[in-house]
Amino acid sequence: MQLLSANLTVALSLRFVEHFHKAYFDTEEGMAHEIHITKTGSPDVLQLHEVSRSKLAPGDAWIAQESIGVNYLDVMQRSGAVPIPIPGGIGLEAAGRVLEVGRNVTNVKEGDRVAYALGPLGAYASERAYPANRLIALPESLSFDDAGAITFKGITAQYLLKTTYPVGSGKVLLIYGAAGALCQFMIPWATHLNAYVIGVVSKESSVETARQRGCDNVRVWGKCDLPSEVKTLTGGEMVDVVYDGIGKDTFDASLSSLRTRGTMVSIGASSGVPHPVDVGTLNSRGSLFLTRPSIAAHATDINEYQARATEVYATAEAGIITGDIWKTYPLTQVSDAHQALESRKAMGPIVLRPE
Repeated sequence: MQLLSANLTVALSLRFVEHFHKAYFDTEEGMAHEIHITKTGSPDVLQLHEVSRSKLAPGDAWIAQESIGVNYLDVMQRSGAVPIPIPGGIGLEAAGRVLEVGRNVTNVKEGDRVAYALGPLGAYASERAYPANRLIALPESLSFDDAGAITFKGITAQYLLKTTYPVGSGKVLLIYGAAGALCQFMIPWATHLNAYVIGVVSKESSVETARQRGCDNVRVWGKCDLPSEVKTLTGGEMVDVVYDGIGKDTFDASLSSLRTRGTMVSIGASSGVPHPVDVGTLNSRGSLFLTRPSIAAHATDINEYQARATEVYATAEAGIITGDIWKTYPLTQVSDAHQALESRKAMGPIVLRPE
């Protein structure tokens, strides 16, 4: 009976793989598409193109993508704020199933559920080739949409809380964008680590969202003297670390909110790049630490990347973080997704789904 069950499982698996090959490789309906850009600029530069299925290079796998994550870095690359090769594809994160593997691939096989983050660019596609050694096995407990929402931002939250600054019990954090997509993961994870979190939002309507995510206190940018508020909230102690994703407009207030030997983490520039900092300023404000981390520096090494992703998925499986999606767009409406993210309308992760 056990042998019969095992044979049935293998047969069903082979039929599943055969079905995907027919659906994606043998019919016109399975033609693949990608978003292509030939110039930087507004969301209108994102154009849909057919993808030709070329022979897989050794070490690559062909992925049928089910859910594609949209990140603010994509917006910066599309606009030209962060240079990328043009013409070409765009997008850094997706989840789907392996349809085919090239020579020398041993870590994944046809039919596997996988996800990935980081380059090569080209995640905005219904199908694509991708380096197999950078594919992450997706636990059965997590959906493709979970992975599309969690992987890139989860890895970012992980290194910011565990590597850039070791957040732990009793640490006091100041986090901008507390109602945004990244903070959907950072804030509950930080509170799980028993940190005290002061969130900053851009409008009154976002205060409740930030509180629901676990902020101990929330302040609206522009409605108060933030360093004075921080001083009051901390009894004059100020904060251990600031995560500032705004940039130019908030940089000085962030430095002024830090305690002696505090750490300033500049993680974005939605208001523009901060002015250069004289090193003497860091000394005069209390021997502060200043860093500008990137996911590439924390997840390029394969072993480090896989370890961070594994912790992110385990944290999601434990219910500490969730992949609640703000909105899903079809791939053909990617420009609308970028507009929502760029206008700060989005209150959480955005994913694209191929049609």
